[in-house]
Amino acid sequence: MSAVIVANGEFPHKEYPLYLLKTAEYILCCDASSGLKHLERLGIAPDLIVGDMDSCGEKTRRKLADRLVQLVQIEEQDDNDLAKAMRVLRERRPDIKEIHILGAGGRNEAHAVGNLGWLMEWEMRYDFQKAGVCVDMVSDYSTAFAVSRDISLEIGEGRKISFFTCDPTLKICSEGLHWPLDQVVFDAWWKASLNRADSDSVTLRFSHRAPLLVILD
Repeated sequence: MSAVIVANGEFPHKEYPLYLLKTAEYILCCDASSGLKHLERLGIAPDLIVGDMDSCGEKTRRKLADRLVQLVQIEEQDDNDLAKAMRVLRERRPDIKEIHILGAGGRNEAHAVGNLGWLMEWEMRYDFQKAGVCVDMVSDYSTAFAVSRDISLEIGEGRKISFFTCDPTLKICSEGLHWPLDQVVFDAWWKASLNRADSDSVTLRFSHRAPLLVILD
C-alpha cells in the first residue's frame, strides 16, 4: 500500500511523480499548501491535511469539510508541516510501506535542504530500511531517499548518483561506482556528489549505522 505526502514546494508535472500520486491509496497534504490547488485541478481530494493551519482560511475549511476531508491541526512549531504529516501518517497508518513525498523542493532552498535533512532524521528515528519501508522525495528532477545500513541499489548503469551524510565519521566501501567511496571523508557536503554508476547495481558497506542521503538524477 502506498501513500503520498504533498508538500508546499514545486509541484511536479512529469509522468513518474504524477503516476505515484494518481495510484496512491492514501494522500496527505501539508497545511492548505499550494499543492491543494494542484490536487483539485487533477480531481484528487486528500485524505488528510496536516499542519498548524496558518494558511487555511475559513472558506477553505468549509470547502474541505464538504468533501469530508479531515483536518489535523498541530500548532507546535518544533517541526515543519512535512515532519508533522509524516508523524501523523506513521501514527495512523503504520501498515503503509511505501511513502512518496512530492513538492518538497523548489521555490525555497531553505525548505528544500531542511526537507532533505528530514529524510536522514526519519531513517535514524524509525529505521525505515530495516523495517522494509520505502520513503523517498520525488520531483521532476530527482529521487532522494536515506539509508543507514549496508545496501545494494539497483539503479542502472550510467545513472548519476550523489551521497551526503551528517556523520563525518562514517566510512563507506562501495562497488559499482565510477568514483569509489572507500577513501572519502564526509567532512563536506560536496565530497561524494555527482558520481555515477558503472554497473546496474551499486553496493554500499557501512562502517557503522549512520544516515546517508542518496539522490538519483
